[in-house]
Amino acid sequence: MQKNRRLLCIALTSTVMLSACGFKLRGTILGNDLPFKSIYIAVPETSTLGSELRRYIRGSGELEIKQSPEEAEAILDLTNELREKVILSLNSQGRVREYVLYYRVTIRVRDNKNVELLPSTQISLKRDISYNENQVLAKEAEEAMLYRDMQSDLVQQILRRIAAIKPADQATAK
Repeated sequence: MQKNRRLLCIALTSTVMLSACGFKLRGTILGNDLPFKSIYIAVPETSTLGSELRRYIRGSGELEIKQSPEEAEAILDLTNELREKVILSLNSQGRVREYVLYYRVTIRVRDNKNVELLPSTQISLKRDISYNENQVLAKEAEEAMLYRDMQSDLVQQILRRIAAIKPADQATAK
């Protein structure tokens, strides 16, 4: 009985301490103050970036994804998506030791009247990867994993940039 009371007191005390320090659970990325409630994502259905972006937007519950640009209040254009692998360093025999992986995406958001809400913006990520010719399959798998990780980071950054769009009346007031 005493042990249960102690555990209850500890749980209650830790809850009060966490709330006093400003801790709060992370909410949705998009927020509630977007100047639009529906969006069309102009990304091919076969794109893995597009499907992950759609999944995150659907999961947020803040925006409705429309099937045509005429139905949507905003249009997200993915104008460029580029994956690149560049040699970073060579060993003494002239063989590759390290690569740099780049993932670049250019996006813009416009409303259904073709007014830009977010001008053309390039988001660029890079990761270094070591290379060993004795472990080719493992390094290819690591490269694929790094690209998936960068893709998830890109989706988060795109959503944060969409969330930062201010309504036209707030933007002109400043």
